[in-house]
Amino acid sequence: MAVIAGHGPQSMAPNSWIPGQARDDSITFSRYGDKKMEQSTVKFYQTGTFTIGNRLLEPEQRSLQAGDQRRNSLNSGHRACQGCGEALGARYAIDAAMAATNGQLIAANATGCLEVFSTPYPETSWQMPWVHSLFGNAAAVATGIAAAMKAKGRNEVRVVAQGGDGGTTDIGFGCLSGMFERNDDVLYICYDNEAYMNTGVQRSSATPPAARTATTMPVGPHPGNDFGQGKNVPLIAMAHEIPYVATATVADLRDLERKVTKAMSIHGARYIHIFVPCPLGWGAASQDTIKLSRMAVECGMFPVFEAEAGVVTGVRKIRHQIPIEDYLRPQRRFAHLFGKHPDVATIARLQARADRNIRRFGLLA
Repeated sequence: MAVIAGHGPQSMAPNSWIPGQARDDSITFSRYGDKKMEQSTVKFYQTGTFTIGNRLLEPEQRSLQAGDQRRNSLNSGHRACQGCGEALGARYAIDAAMAATNGQLIAANATGCLEVFSTPYPETSWQMPWVHSLFGNAAAVATGIAAAMKAKGRNEVRVVAQGGDGGTTDIGFGCLSGMFERNDDVLYICYDNEAYMNTGVQRSSATPPAARTATTMPVGPHPGNDFGQGKNVPLIAMAHEIPYVATATVADLRDLERKVTKAMSIHGARYIHIFVPCPLGWGAASQDTIKLSRMAVECGMFPVFEAEAGVVTGVRKIRHQIPIEDYLRPQRRFAHLFGKHPDVATIARLQARADRNIRRFGLLA
């Protein structure tokens, strides 16, 4: 299905096409005015890439978002910033969960950016049963919803809890650990943009070392966030030996869809940690969100893996590791490392941290 300028959808009949060859599709759209219907033609040129929502690929190769079966669970009209990684990650993750459950899904959403930009009173961009919880109890609220559905005999209804890194790794950590320990039948999704972005870019326990935030200013002998602080929640989730743990990024949305679909096929406590760059809080260009997500993986700062019952079962290999400096430079939160006198020692410590991740998870191909 194709839509233009908010007007009604018209069918798109694909022509025969071999991947890798140029393709020219002429599609006729109808624009409905007050008195007459105007016809216009739009041409697409395809060269075997994944562009135009990959609608020109074979059906089995397309992502969920490329078909008319997508749910649009997080619909247009929200107030997210340009280039918001969290909005993109949530759209793909929740639509994949909706597809896996045939629409039988309820979401509990912690306070934070995702809740604020998607539900400015009295509006909402959610097209599904959606509950706003407090900052720190999304996991507990989701557990209660799951228990209520079980008591009502509605075993087909599944539950997702979601929050940012502040509501997950800090304020809601106790409730989350309790959910893991009880093995409640909830998928918890953390959208990690590495700080409290909604309240002014304050440090969270997911903020990387040396990063500038409103509470870790680039001043003093050790500017930015301190080394040796914070926590790694995916590893903590693995320590609970819950059925499924995974990390993902918005740079590989197919991988994200696959992991959410797999998680919804499993019962018990599950956790997916999604890396979602924040252009505003990171001081990065809005068009670099996907690029930064990819670079975080390729330098080793964000390992992409999945684990079952506390054991790593798969990792996303890196064919060629890039220097940590390439990832840090496009972000103003690390600008103090590259001034008139570059902080070579701190950059080396961050490189060592990335190298350790690569050794720990065996990431190099």
